[in-house]
Amino acid sequence: MALREQVGALMRKVAAEVVMPRFCDLRAGEIAEKSPGEVVTCVDLAAERQLADGLTALMPAARVIGEEAAAADPALLDNAGDGVVWLIDPLDGTRNFAEGRAPFGVMVALVVDGVPQMGWMLDPVNGRMCFAERGQGAFLNDERVTMQRSKRNRPTAALGTHFLSPMRRERVHAAAAPHFERVPVPMCAAESYPRLALRRDDVMLFQRSLPWDHAAGALFVNEAGGRISHWDLSDYRVGGTSGGILAAADAGLWEQAAQVLLPYAIGFAASVERAA
Repeated sequence: MALREQVGALMRKVAAEVVMPRFCDLRAGEIAEKSPGEVVTCVDLAAERQLADGLTALMPAARVIGEEAAAADPALLDNAGDGVVWLIDPLDGTRNFAEGRAPFGVMVALVVDGVPQMGWMLDPVNGRMCFAERGQGAFLNDERVTMQRSKRNRPTAALGTHFLSPMRRERVHAAAAPHFERVPVPMCAAESYPRLALRRDDVMLFQRSLPWDHAAGALFVNEAGGRISHWDLSDYRVGGTSGGILAAADAGLWEQAAQVLLPYAIGFAASVERAA
């Protein structure tokens, strides 16, 4: 069995055995706040352990960096862009899951020297698997996908601005209003990236670029013909110093979004904010 199928089977097993049996069946003591505004559940921890064990068995020489392990030991992220690394988000959209609603997902990426090589995004509720391999294309449930902008009069933009300060958030939204139809962010990267391929969203903006949230999705966008970058316009990579994520269904939309949104997310908007 090829690595693509082995990892996919592992993820589906963890979803079936660990994740879905506890959906809408968590006790209060099984949900904890790991940082302000961030929660973790017993399911995150159990799923990550099982995924890490399985991935290590598949590729013993690779390092494994899971979201919850890194929360307990941030040093695990040191040199995350060097060598062969498995990245695990065992339960993306944890707050959604903890509150008994979808979407949530399981995400895995294989990264070599900071560049994603393979990425998997599983929706445990409907079984949808998104997969991409560097240079080999992007697939949704085994069907090759190519991103295209929607045919709406105004492209839609899902703006993940909730970690920006209120002033900067308002400036980004005001800049977007004449050009884009703003739509809610699903609070789950494993859902956000497929929405570009499904033409439900045209543009996505995120301030935080934690690697387990974006490595698989960034590869999926690139391989499907979309465009993704950090806010400094550099290509997406793991372990660099660049931050922020801007993604779009095609290069033209990305260029428009970069010109419209990024000056207010960074640059002179930050200077105005500091002076206020």
